[in-house]
Amino acid sequence: MKTVEQIIAQKSKQRITMLTAYDYPIASFLDEAGIDIILVGDSLANVVLGLESTTEVGMKEMLHHTKAVVRAVKNALVVGDMPFDSYQLNPRAALDNARQFIGEGCQAVKLEWFEDCPKVAATIAKAGIPVMGHVGLTPQTAHKLGGMKVQGKDAASARAIIENAKVMQDSGCFSVVLECIPQEVAEVITKQLKIPTIGIGAGPHCDGQVLVIHDLLGLFSRYQPKFSKKYADLGPQILQAVKEYKKEVISGQFPDDAHSFHLDLDEIKKLST
Repeated sequence: MKTVEQIIAQKSKQRITMLTAYDYPIASFLDEAGIDIILVGDSLANVVLGLESTTEVGMKEMLHHTKAVVRAVKNALVVGDMPFDSYQLNPRAALDNARQFIGEGCQAVKLEWFEDCPKVAATIAKAGIPVMGHVGLTPQTAHKLGGMKVQGKDAASARAIIENAKVMQDSGCFSVVLECIPQEVAEVITKQLKIPTIGIGAGPHCDGQVLVIHDLLGLFSRYQPKFSKKYADLGPQILQAVKEYKKEVISGQFPDDAHSFHLDLDEIKKLST
């Protein structure tokens, strides 16, 4: 299984691939494809549970889906995305909650930047649990950043994000996600940090990239982020398949003989006597 040390060693040598997964079948595909890191993301709230905000998902849901992902993975590093209420609402409970992710088979946890993030990250890391940081656009606190939009678009705010990334490194993080920032800012961070950077809407200069799997596969139609590339469009295919199924059931085409079972003739005779 991929280790944190191996991920760190990939910096400046081999681009790191990371995707989200929330269930056994998708995690199986990602692992078979050789994805380096599988994130059980709190984006579960939006793309699986139909909620409006990632803050609406909690430990119960995250651990439930983590168990399914971990059962499927044999090679990738599995990272548990700590939900908003597990470390931001009550920082004192953060370590215990992080331990729950590790107890379910994750190798690391991810934290989004907030005011007390350095302290929380350091506490978890010192306990021997690898921590992935997250700076730039932080969806859990997007309302404080003016909404879901690009961050660091001027020198002052860019400098703040660069400093946040450095603080995450100093707090013991083994890597940091850079979300929705100009590629020039991401390039500066990537060059200045000793730990890998993983971009999502942060341009090509990061050490790795991450996307939400439902965006990549075309399974989420509510919105499509500018930074997300659709590598397949499975939504229309699923819709068409379901329509065909409905049509064949109504017409009597399905199930046909090939999809049915038969009783032996002798047993049929016994039934009639």
